[in-house]
Formats: sequence, structure tokens, C-alpha cells
Amino acid sequence: MYCTTGLPSDITVVVGEQSFHLHKFPLLSKSGLLERLIREKIEKGEDSCAIDLSDIPGGAKAFELAARFCYGVKFELTSSNVVHLRCASEYLEMAEEIAEGNLIAQTENFLTQTVLKSWKDSIKALHTCDDVIDLAEKLQVVKKCIDSVATKSSTDPDVFGWPVAQYGGPTQSPGGSFLWNGISTGARPRNCSSDWWYDDVSCLSLPLYKKVISAMEYRGVNQDIIVGSLNHYAKRRLPGLNRRKSISDVSNCLSVSTLTTMPSEEEQRYLLEEIDRLLPFQRGVTSCKLLFGLLRTAIFLKASSSCMSNLERRIGLQLDKATLEDLLITNMSESIEMLYDVDCVHRILDHFLAMDQETGGASPGIGEDGHLLASPSLLPITMVAKLIDGYLAEVAPDANLKLPKFVSLAAAIPDYARPIDDGLYRAVDIYLKAHPHLSESEKEELCRVMDCQKLSLEACTHAAQNERLPLRVIVQVLFFEQLQLRSSIAECLMISENLEGGSRQLGMPTSSEQHRGGVGWPLAARENQALREGMDGMKQRVAELEKECSTMREEIARLGRSRSAGKGRLFSLGTRPQICSTAKDATPAKVTTASDDERLAVVKVDATPRLKLSRHKKNLSIEA
Repeated sequence: MYCTTGLPSDITVVVGEQSFHLHKFPLLSKSGLLERLIREKIEKGEDSCAIDLSDIPGGAKAFELAARFCYGVKFELTSSNVVHLRCASEYLEMAEEIAEGNLIAQTENFLTQTVLKSWKDSIKALHTCDDVIDLAEKLQVVKKCIDSVATKSSTDPDVFGWPVAQYGGPTQSPGGSFLWNGISTGARPRNCSSDWWYDDVSCLSLPLYKKVISAMEYRGVNQDIIVGSLNHYAKRRLPGLNRRKSISDVSNCLSVSTLTTMPSEEEQRYLLEEIDRLLPFQRGVTSCKLLFGLLRTAIFLKASSSCMSNLERRIGLQLDKATLEDLLITNMSESIEMLYDVDCVHRILDHFLAMDQETGGASPGIGEDGHLLASPSLLPITMVAKLIDGYLAEVAPDANLKLPKFVSLAAAIPDYARPIDDGLYRAVDIYLKAHPHLSESEKEELCRVMDCQKLSLEACTHAAQNERLPLRVIVQVLFFEQLQLRSSIAECLMISENLEGGSRQLGMPTSSEQHRGGVGWPLAARENQALREGMDGMKQRVAELEKECSTMREEIARLGRSRSAGKGRLFSLGTRPQICSTAKDATPAKVTTASDDERLAVVKVDATPRLKLSRHKKNLSIEA
């Protein structure tokens, strides 16, 4: 580059690959560094004066503007070049001691009076600090810009009137026309949410962004707002978190460099681990959707084990807020052929159970009636139990899912967390259907995770007719279904007796009472009749069940006699040997041997029970 003053140049300044042919006097009159270097050249008697300034902050563009200033050529100071010029002027020693109103004072004044008072200019100036970060931090330029950004982002923008939509478009008037100068024409200002600054700050580099977040935390900004910013920043910088978002949605970034270059996997991995360090550990602050997205990305990028462990722990702290879709994490391991990462879900569940124990969510007490006492902490773990049961049903069809993994995950949930085992039964049934080659012992091991006493009447009816279940499981299901029916009948009888007792006390209304409004008696009589009919139907159902169970009992006894007494053994499924009995004192905990006058009450399971029994006779033996 040549100076067009008409005079021949007497000094050449080299900056990188660019050379500037200039004159000594304008430069040494403004720059202490150039004055010293030129003097050294003259003292050495060198004919040609060439100076290399390749390490000047801001490069050739910054030196060109500084040279223009030395020559007195006017140029425009902007938020995009003031940081580079401030650093270049410091490097060139363009202080007030050399010349009054020198470049250091000019740039410093512009930063203070213009840039730092504007949100837009503060962001732009901070964005340009990356190229000169060391000197900019030494000169406190970075700190001043960060303080300006942190202060403005934590303050309601409507109070001071800086435009929030300056990157999103111009302000609109009520009629829909745009105001070119931003002056209000009576339009009602749009309410600004707390996330108005997310998009602008997300365009900063990670080191600068971390400094902004730290400054906001120091000022006491709400954690929810900071986490929202981290979420937005992660989606802008990690393609795996935002696969469906088009590039037009991120076109408002201050620097187009983030759109033209895709970060490498190593850069994304570093970014992900840094975001993990910035996220708070408090329960409920970070959404499960974001945490699961970060975890999936961490697994794909093969992030550090500490990073993935931290994410799993954060998810575990609020697993009750997750959805089934969240848990369906694709397995990325090459050594395991399973479709979903069951081990990862198991670790997350362990974190939740550990947290539940620490916060007092232990097993609830048992009341006098045998029911669980209400507990405020019981709801989250019950929700997690339902979630895990749904997850087991989703992964059960996977042919590569081994039985120990399925059983281990199902058994990890405490017994008190499942008020009813219908969801677990569904998962077990799906697993049996998808794995037809399981042995009888494996099927029994699988079914031990269920508690037949906690199956609903509908689930018991289905299980009694389920040929995939082991026979001893079906027998136990029939026994507990009988207990449910007996309990229901007892309740109906109690209600009927109460109604009859009340009617006897009241007596038949006289004709005068009927005329005075005794209309309640016909209604009570109809209700009593309906209860009697329902009770009669239940008695008929029990009779059918007793007949069917008697047939099965005879068949079992016949098979038992055909085997040697030495090889006979009792069977059970997680409980003591049980035989269905209709005795009044029959309970799940204590079952006596059926006598001749005792009868079994069970659900009708099949039109041909003999075929089902013959398939199991190799493994079945009953004490005669």
C-alpha cells in the first residue's frame, strides 16, 4: 500500500503479507514505538528503513486505520473496529505523552461514551475481542463489555429503552408500517420476556459466553433464566441438539462465521463438557428434555465419562418429570447389540432411588388395615415406577435384550412404589411373547418380579388364560383372584344387610306417610333389589369357578400320584406353598391343605385344562 501524498516514501512497514510504503514523520509524531524503531534504524546507518509489525493486534486492517490517524485522514470509529484499534494503539504506544488527542484517548473515549451505552454495540465490540483476547483483557476492554452486557441483560429493557428487536427486525407501528428511525408514533410497546437477549449472547465464543454467564450469576440473575440461555446456546452450537432447525432460524447471528463453519466433533465435545460444568445441579432447574438431549449428544460424541455421569445424575434427580420418549436412548455401543441403552436407564434410575432415600422417600408405613400410609414423597417414586414399567414394555420386544437385564431393571423398583402391577405384567407378557425359547425355569425367574396379589381383576382374568405363563403362576393368579371375588361378595353382603336393617327400622310407610312425601322408599327398594341381583350373579360366578377349580384339582392330584413320593416337591413363586381354598379364614399369608369339604375358587382359564396341565407335568408335583 502506498501513501498518495506526492512525496516519495522513506519507510516500509510490513504487516503479515501486506507492505505499507509510508513516511517517517507522520508515524513517529504519533507512535512511540515507531519513533523508537526508526531511531534505531538511523543509528545503525541503514539506508533502507523497513519495519516488521506482523504481531500487531488486529493485523493489517488495524494498522491501516492507525496509519490513517497518523496522517490525519478521517475515518469512522465503529463498535466493530474500536477494540482492534484500541489494542493496536496500545501496541504502537500512541499515548497522550506523544501527542495530544492521540489514538488511545480517542478509542477509549468512544468505548466509554458510545459503545458501552448500547446493547447492540456492546455485543458487537465483545464479539471482536476474540482476535485480541489477551491484550483486550489486559486493557480491561473485555471486562467493561461483559459488565455492560450482563447489566443490560439482567435489567428490563423497557425501563431504559434500548431496542430488543434490533437483530430481529425494525419496530412496527399499529398499522403494520415500519418506523425507519425507531421513533415512537404512539404504538404500544411490545412486552419483552426474560429471554430477549438469548439469541445475541449465543453468538459469542465459548470463553466470552462463560464470562458473561459468570457475571450474571454474580449479579444474582435467576437460575432459570441462565439455564434457558445455556439451552439456547447449546442448540445454536451443537447440531445434534437441533437437527430439525433450519439455518434460516439462526441467520440473525451477529457474525456469519458461525454459519459458514461447522464445528468439528472435538470442538463440539469440548463445548458440551463446558456446558455440563455450567449447568446447576439443583432439581427442577434444567428441563429433562434438555438434559436427555445433551446426554444423547454426549453418547454420540463419546464425551468423557465424568460428563455423561454428571448428566445421568442430573436426570436422575428429576426422573419423575421425564417421559417415556425421553428414556428411549439408542444404544451406541458396538459390543452390545441391543436397540436401546438399558444400562444407561438403569444408572439413571439408581441415581433417582439414591436421591429418594436421602430425601426421606423410604418405604411408607403400614396401617392397621394393611394398606400403605399416605406419604407426600410417594407420588414421585410411583410415577417413576409407572414410567419404568412403560419403558420395560417398549424394550421387551428386543430379541437381544437378555433376561438378567430385564429382570434387574424391573426388580430395582421398590415394592411399595407399585400400587398395582398391571403395567409390569404387560411388560412381562410382551417379553415372553418376544422370547418364546425361554425355559420353564427362566420363565419362572421372569415372573418372580410380579406380585400376583397386586394384579387387578382384569389382569388376573387375562393372566389365567395366558398360555405363555408357567402353570404355577396361573394357579397362584387364580388363588388371588378368588380372594378378590370373596372380598367383593363380602362387601356386597355387608351393604345389603345394612340396607335391610335400615328398612326394618324404618318400617313400611303408612298410606298417610306416602301421601306426605315418602317417595324415598321405592328408590331404596329398587337399589336393594339391584344389589341383590348383582350379588346373585357373583355367587353364580363363584360356583362356576369352584366347579372349574375342582376339575383342575383332581387332575393335579392324579398327576401327583403318578410320580414317586421321593421326587415330589412343593412349588411356589416368591411365597410359601399355596393351595386355593374357599375357607373363611383363607388369606394370602396362610393357606392350609384343602380338605374334602373345601373347594377351590378360580377363574375359568381354558376350555381344556387337561391339555395345559399335560404340557407342564414334567415340572409339576403336588403334595398329595
